Amino acid sequence: MTVRTYLIQRLLYMILTLVALSVTIFIVIQLPPGDAVTRIVAARQATGEPVDEAEERALRAMYGLDQPLPVQYVRWLTNFLRGDMGRSTLGFPVSELIRERLPASLFLSLFSLIVTYLIAIPIGIYSATHRYSLGDYIATTLSFIGLATPSFLLALILLFLFYKYFGLSIGGFFSPEMANQPLSLAKVVDLINHLWVPIIVIAVSHTAGTVRVMRATLLDELGKQYVITARAKGVPWNKLLLKYPVRLAINPIVSTIGRVLPGLIAGETIVSIVLNLPTLGPAIFRALMSQDVELAASVLMIQSALAIVGVLISDILLVVVDPRIRFEKAA
Repeated sequence: MTVRTYLIQRLLYMILTLVALSVTIFIVIQLPPGDAVTRIVAARQATGEPVDEAEERALRAMYGLDQPLPVQYVRWLTNFLRGDMGRSTLGFPVSELIRERLPASLFLSLFSLIVTYLIAIPIGIYSATHRYSLGDYIATTLSFIGLATPSFLLALILLFLFYKYFGLSIGGFFSPEMANQPLSLAKVVDLINHLWVPIIVIAVSHTAGTVRVMRATLLDELGKQYVITARAKGVPWNKLLLKYPVRLAINPIVSTIGRVLPGLIAGETIVSIVLNLPTLGPAIFRALMSQDVELAASVLMIQSALAIVGVLISDILLVVVDPRIRFEKAA
């Protein structure tokens, strides 16, 4: 099988998978009782504002909820492919919210991911090559603590400590007095002062898990016969380590890109809520709670597409990283 045939085949599978996922997403969001108009009417009636049947029918017609579910699905998917993601039940276009919050979500998630890999991979390599040393015990202990500590709990602890001992509010991306100010050096500094806290919170658990994976897989590679033979033949240790065992041990990390890419959109939702971060995570949470079909379905669809693309990227990178993986001519 050639590379071109493989890619065409994978693209066809991706399209079929996306169609199946789009149907699943639309059905799941429709499962709770009632719909978005039901919640709008209930909220208005709770404030003492009456809503008659004619107005309710008009609302359903405006949001397209007066049509059968298959018609609603086809209309939503067709508009989505054209870039029209519909209007939220709050009255604004969904694409406008995504454009507003997507850059912050991508920046925070990508930076946290880079920090995770820059810290976790070297520590995992050191821990595997210095097995049962003091550094290995320290790294192992910190990894278990990082895995056992929920991210939202760490965020709450940092919020409490900074406010109690320093009188600082570290929530959001900017201080209240800087939020509406024009771009300036002071505002950039304020952003940096607020940015490192969510990066640490998000990166802690990911770093701890990646360290454990890197250590375990590298230990497995270091015990194989080709490493022992190369050492016996006098191959320099640093050259051998980086060229073969590390390159093969990194496979599990590369293969998780398909799981990482969707997180670039929603990020750590609970952490974003706790730290009051203007990312897509809290927006999709509120959309699911209020049955805002247009917003929730659009974000989930984007995440599903990123997951499928991430799996394809992982497969291609694995071919590049691991020389043992090659396309073979079909029999």
